[in-house]
Amino acid sequence: MFEPVKTAVGHFLHRFYDDITPTTRQMLEYTRRGFSRSVFLAPARMVDAADEMIAKYNRYDQNDGETTPHKLPVIIIAVAKDYTPTAREYARQIADPRYVTIPDDPKERVFKLQTLSGDLRCQIGIFAQDSPTAQSLAAQLCLWLDRTENRRFQACYKFAGFETWWNVQVENPEVMGISAPTEAKNITILAVDVTLHCQAPLFHFPKEGEPNDGKGTDFFADPSGYPVVKRVDSEWVELPR
Repeated sequence: MFEPVKTAVGHFLHRFYDDITPTTRQMLEYTRRGFSRSVFLAPARMVDAADEMIAKYNRYDQNDGETTPHKLPVIIIAVAKDYTPTAREYARQIADPRYVTIPDDPKERVFKLQTLSGDLRCQIGIFAQDSPTAQSLAAQLCLWLDRTENRRFQACYKFAGFETWWNVQVENPEVMGISAPTEAKNITILAVDVTLHCQAPLFHFPKEGEPNDGKGTDFFADPSGYPVVKRVDSEWVELPR
């Protein structure tokens, strides 16, 4: 349900990568390397298995050919698998389905909509060969998250051939880079933890065998909407006295 948030986090941190100011020689190479070879997504909570993550990165072929020694620094992002409903002071779910139409839908179909509000824990791990580089990256990331324009971003959800955009809010921009233990030598690992308040749509459409408007062409990709009343005819009848 919240898979689009992972993609959105990548775009979000791409903006941070473009904003990094090098303060060490390693950071200068890092900013020249390109985002696709500098920031990666891990499948789960990364600091819980930091050594495993850096080992996988060491085996990653960055040059589409013969494997060469890995380059540091690198940022590895992980989104936790658990799910927690967002507290009411941040957002409220739409629990009772509401009939909606999608703007610009030429078929003018009617669907039902609920919204899910959930918290996702995101961990941004900074791996570097020296402490000054790791600290600079962590400090600049915390500073970047503190900017008003970076308190939120949007995730794209696709339904019925249309894209809808939903907010993702960074709970607390006052984050810090915590040192993570590792058995790897000459590597500094700093972890920046943020909580993301996510809102996701849950669209409903007629199931097989249920009444529908017949406007769909594919059950999942282009579903039919719910039938609606288009016209009401009335006739005046005078009752006898």
